[in-house]
Order: sequence, then C-alpha cells, then structure tokens
Amino acid sequence: MKLLHTSDLHLGRQFNGISLEEDHAAVLDQIVEAVKANGVDALIIAGDVFDRASPPQSSVRQFNGFLQRVKTETNAAVALIAGNHDSGDRIDLSAIAADRSRWLIRGAISSEETPLLLSDQHGLVAISALPFAYEYAARECFENEAIDTPEDVLVAQVAAASAKIPEGARWIIVAHAFVTGGSVSESERSLTRVGGIETVRTSAFDRAHYVALGHLHRPQSVGADHIRYSGSPLAFGFDEADSEKSMSLIEMDAAGEVTIETLPITPVRRARVLRGRHAELLHSDPSGDFIKAELTDDAPVIDGMKRLREVFPNACELVYVRNERPLEVKSADGQAITAAEPADVVWNFLSEVGLEGITEVEQDLVASSLARLRQKEDAE
Repeated sequence: MKLLHTSDLHLGRQFNGISLEEDHAAVLDQIVEAVKANGVDALIIAGDVFDRASPPQSSVRQFNGFLQRVKTETNAAVALIAGNHDSGDRIDLSAIAADRSRWLIRGAISSEETPLLLSDQHGLVAISALPFAYEYAARECFENEAIDTPEDVLVAQVAAASAKIPEGARWIIVAHAFVTGGSVSESERSLTRVGGIETVRTSAFDRAHYVALGHLHRPQSVGADHIRYSGSPLAFGFDEADSEKSMSLIEMDAAGEVTIETLPITPVRRARVLRGRHAELLHSDPSGDFIKAELTDDAPVIDGMKRLREVFPNACELVYVRNERPLEVKSADGQAITAAEPADVVWNFLSEVGLEGITEVEQDLVASSLARLRQKEDAE
C-alpha cells in the first residue's frame, strides 16, 4: 500500500503581507503529479487546509479545483481532516460530492469514528481520520467532563476509532496534534486556548502502524519512524529558511511495517536569510524569493530597504547585526563588570552607534549632565 502524506497547506495565508496564491498553486500541482507518478493508493492531508476558518473565496476555489483533479486524474483514495486553523463545518462541505467508498473527509468531531477501508494484495488497511477539536467540543461529543487536555481529546478519539477496526487490518491514524518531542516553528498556533499542556504522548497511538500527523511545519518523525509529520509544503517564516520542504511517500508491507521516502517540493519562492554589507547584497543575483537581510554595516543605510527591493522585490525584513549583539561593558583590563558606571554606559552606546571620536567638550557635557542627575537624586 502506497500513501502520500502531506499537511498544513494553509491556503489563503500571506508571507509578510505578500499573497501566496501562486506559490500554493504550484504546490497543489506537485501533489497531484506525485500521486500520479508514484501510483499512490491514498492521499492523506492531515489538517490546516486553510489558514483561517473563513478563508478567501479564491482559496476555496483553489482547493476545490485541486480535489477535482485528484478525483478525475488519479485513482487515489483521500483521507482529509480539519486542523486547528480550519472550520470543521467548511471541511465537511468538501465531503458532499465525495465518493464515500474511496474518500474520508472529516471536519467536525464525532464519537462514530468509522474508518475508510482499503485493500491490497495483503489484505485490509483501515484509515481513521481524527479531526482536530478543542476540549469543550470533545466533552460534549463523548459526554465526558474529564476531558481536559488535547491528549485527552485524542485518547477518546483513538479509543472510538479502535473499536471500529476490523481484526487483522493494518491501521493508519490521521491526526492534527503537537506530539511530545516535535520540533516547532514560529508560525504554528497554540492548540490550547487558555494555556495548559498542549502536547500528546506517542503512547496515544500505540496500536497504529502509521500515524500521519499535521500541525508542526518541519518534516520529522517523533518517538518512532512511523509517527510522522510531513511538514508544511511552504515556509511561512524566516525561521524555516533552513528547512527543506517535502511530502512523505509511505509504503506499507504485509505486516504493517513502513518505509518512508521524502519527495522534495520545489517552491516558486523560497524564504532566505542573507547576511552582509548592504553594498554587497545589492550586487547579488536578482531573485523573487522572500528575503530577510541581516546587514553588517556599522551605520544605518539610507533607503536601505527601498534599494534592496530593486534587486529583491519580495524583501520583507531588514535588520542590523550590530543591534542584535548584546551590549557588554568591560573594565580597563578587559574583564566584564557587573555594575557599570553611567558614563561607561554612555561611551559604550556612542561606540555602538558609530560615534567613537567624541570631543572633550562633548565628554564634559555628558559628565556635567550626569552630575546634575546625581544631585537631583540626592536632593530627593
């Protein structure tokens, strides 16, 4: 059985105010082509289809067109769930025209966790699609006031799903959660509304042969190879500039053991961090990538971002490396001191902003100003 696992599309999202519609279109094309090229039996989308509960209509049309392509151009089954960014009711609407024998689309939580049953030459494969839900919704659904954490929610969902798995079937769980040990990015939203513990232990999935997770944006396995995040297909922040985006191609054998291959995703525009002097960056090769410029210049550059955008039209951030270095005050022998004299702090600040050659008159002005402040404090 071959599965293609992806998640966290976040259709409708912007990158620092720049539309990602073109970028998402390229990603959806690559997913369809990967399904066709690899003879995939089931496509799994583990939540956060949209970036918000009320996405723009252009994103809804984009996703509906994608589902139509999967339906008409491939023979793949589909397992799709709502994530914490999605409206469960909107995701459920996508199931209206679905082939119920081949597609399992789950938006709202339910105590009836009926799996999608597929078969290959080795027998049955059952896919349980467990949509994200907050604790209050799970308490009502399962009539259990003891549900108090995201882990409690998933444990209840998994128990309900387990009861419907045919004996001897290999079991796949699709879920949207923060599993303990996962590596996070800056662009993920907390799964708890009023603080609390949002992580879920891997033991919640003990019986499953593969767990297709969504929520964390970096591709990774957690706790065991078969408990995996595919990661988001696009970078949504500069902290992900070092992250290679991919889809997870899963092949499951007769015993339920899985082998995992990552299929790289080629984005239209990457998130990149460039460091150097402003003049050096202006001589770089032009690019439409999203750029964060970390300037090593000693003094601010006039119209720095405006001039940078002549080479990088999607430059989003400009920072000076010198501003990110913590100020350190040292004594005359070079040793750090714990309590700095006010005058030393002033000299250090002036040096940091590039004003090292101050005159004696300026030194006297600083000294006299500090003396007046001391006198005022003593008088009070």
